Amino acid sequence: MMEIQIDEVVYQDDYGSVSVMSERVSGLANSIYREFERLICCYDEEVVKELMPLVVNVLENLDSVLTENQEHEVELELLKEDNEQLLTQYEREKALRKQAEEVVQ
Repeated sequence: MMEIQIDEVVYQDDYGSVSVMSERVSGLANSIYREFERLICCYDEEVVKELMPLVVNVLENLDSVLTENQEHEVELELLKEDNEQLLTQYEREKALRKQAEEVVQ
């Protein structure tokens, strides 16, 4: 059996858009593919016929969730930065207000 080297795993989501799978999930897909090849060589393709579409679906969903998680992590970092800036601004205004009150007294 000829071995196929896959550099990128490309898939189509439910909405018809084409995506490139993340390197992490692509590595898992390659490992699973090698195991499927081994099973097919030993037992025939009927052994994995029903399982393969399920595994592909799981990998696509995993990639989608991984991408969403990365987007949420970026958003969280931006919110943390905003929060730090607001806190700094609040502390500065609080100090200025205290100085202004001391001048008035």
